[in-house]
Amino acid sequence: MNRVYLDYNATTPVEPAVLDAMLPYLSAEFGNASSIHTPGQRARSAVETARDQVAALIGARPQEIVFTSGGTESDNHAVFGVAQSLLAVRSSSPSSALHIITSTIEHEAVLNTCQALEKQGVAVADLAVNREGVVDPESVRRALRPETVLITIMHANNELGTIQPLEEIGRIASEADVYFHTDAVQSAGKVLIDVNALGVDLLSISGHKFYAPKGIGALYIRSGTRLQQLLYGGHHQRGFRPGTENVAGIAGLGKAAELARLSLGEDAKRVSALRDKLEKGLLERVPQSLVNGARAPRTPNTTNLMFPGLEGEALVIALDLQGLACSVGAACSSGAVEPSHVLTAIGLSQEEAKSSLRFSLGRHTTAAEIDFALDAIPAAVAKLRDLSPTYRKEAAASKVSQ
Repeated sequence: MNRVYLDYNATTPVEPAVLDAMLPYLSAEFGNASSIHTPGQRARSAVETARDQVAALIGARPQEIVFTSGGTESDNHAVFGVAQSLLAVRSSSPSSALHIITSTIEHEAVLNTCQALEKQGVAVADLAVNREGVVDPESVRRALRPETVLITIMHANNELGTIQPLEEIGRIASEADVYFHTDAVQSAGKVLIDVNALGVDLLSISGHKFYAPKGIGALYIRSGTRLQQLLYGGHHQRGFRPGTENVAGIAGLGKAAELARLSLGEDAKRVSALRDKLEKGLLERVPQSLVNGARAPRTPNTTNLMFPGLEGEALVIALDLQGLACSVGAACSSGAVEPSHVLTAIGLSQEEAKSSLRFSLGRHTTAAEIDFALDAIPAAVAKLRDLSPTYRKEAAASKVSQ
């Protein structure tokens, strides 16, 4: 069976050129990048080349890039790091408790970190989003307090693809002299990023979202940002992230960043055309279907559709049996009983959220695969609806009322 993969937001395949960049450091070039001998120097050169490549992807300076194990570590380091560094400074003044501003649709790597800080006495403002999944910058301004130390708003949502107005939020953060972090895990390599234009002080990326391997990521830390380290050990990466560097993974991340930077415009144009074809075709062929977040700016590869009258997980399984992979939302939440917190945050009922699916395209998605999806998905939806007594009853009542 030929399989069609439409779950690129969950993870991406490793590009052949990325694997080629990694292989020497998994075999002959096994030196420790902290060693001063020749094998160590070659490993160090690979790490610094990758640092240059990642910095170029987001408009940063190489010395502002710290390699991590991925997006979750980068998010934790950014949020905990700012809070802990300032908690230490303000511990002598209990009246000035710290305050963090975030949104209700953040990834769990941010939400759960903020919840952990709340247990330490840090106040957290969870800003609502509109029906399209976008944060109003003015709500950020209104949420500011004298004790606010950090704003953390994601760049692109992992379930909807909606892009937040970071430039406006960045200006608000700058005016208030508050640190600004963004989780760019779903935007890096898909849309143009310039950390200076966005006004962010900290930015998280994860390699496996743009054709590098799993287990490698990076955190951009603007020079001068007060950030406490999470791990303690040697003096690697200017003390921000101790531990022997994963040279092969870092080399792969660097190569993926270079490839993404060079092909960004072309990839976005091609993939967005395929995404739009998929959306249009499904809206035409599946009665009552809707696109969640359709009116907001979105990453070019992502669409989230609601198919009332069925369970999204049942549709995922039915499509998988036909060779098509998609998801009900974030891969991290697979198996969760509760509906997506992102979809309920934009105003969907629990039933509507559970009937929604995410389709995310990628560099290797073809027009033929979209044609296959446009045949498979409507057929699967129709079959599941026929098996649903509730949907049949509601459809019959609708015909009578007409």
